[in-house]
Amino acid sequence: MKDFLLVAGLLAAPVTASVQQYVRPKPAPQKDARLSRLQKFFGDRDCPLRDAANDFLIAADQNQLDWRLLPSISFVESSGGKVYTNNNVFGWNSCKEKFPSIRAGIHYVAAQLGKSKRYKDKDLDSKLQTYNSLPEYSRRVKAVMRTIGSRSESRGLTADRFGPFGAATSSASE
Repeated sequence: MKDFLLVAGLLAAPVTASVQQYVRPKPAPQKDARLSRLQKFFGDRDCPLRDAANDFLIAADQNQLDWRLLPSISFVESSGGKVYTNNNVFGWNSCKEKFPSIRAGIHYVAAQLGKSKRYKDKDLDSKLQTYNSLPEYSRRVKAVMRTIGSRSESRGLTADRFGPFGAATSSASE
C-alpha cells in the first residue's frame, strides 16, 4: 500500500513549465500566402528576419495574434533584425530580456502578447499602448502592418474587422 501511495504522490506532484521553453512546432504550409508576403517584405528591405518568417506565422497562429503584429514590432524595434542585442529583436523589457535564440524570443513575446494577463483580451491598440505608451509607436507599428498586407490574408478570413469568433476587432487597416 505504501508503494501505491508513493507512486500516486509522485504522479500528483505539480509540474511547472517556463514560457521560455521552446518546442519546435510544425512549419506553416508552404502555400500560405502570408509566408511569401512576409519573406518578400523582409527580403525587399534586406532584413535578416526574412529567414524567421515561418516562425512569426506559427507563433501568431498559436497565440491568436494578427499575423502582421510580431514582424511589425520587430521591424520598428530592430529594423527587421539588423540592430539588436541578446537575440531580442522586439526590444522586449527595454532590451534587457535575453533569449537563447531569435526563434525563442519570437515565441516568448508571442505568448506574452497573446496569453499573459497583461495583454490577453486586449484589442490591437490596447496591446500596443501597453507595449509602448508613446503615441507615435502605435502609429508606426500599424503603418508597417499595413505595408506587409491585410489581416484578411490570415487563414481565410474574409474581412479585416472580424476575429476568430466574429467579434469586431481593432485593425491596423483602419
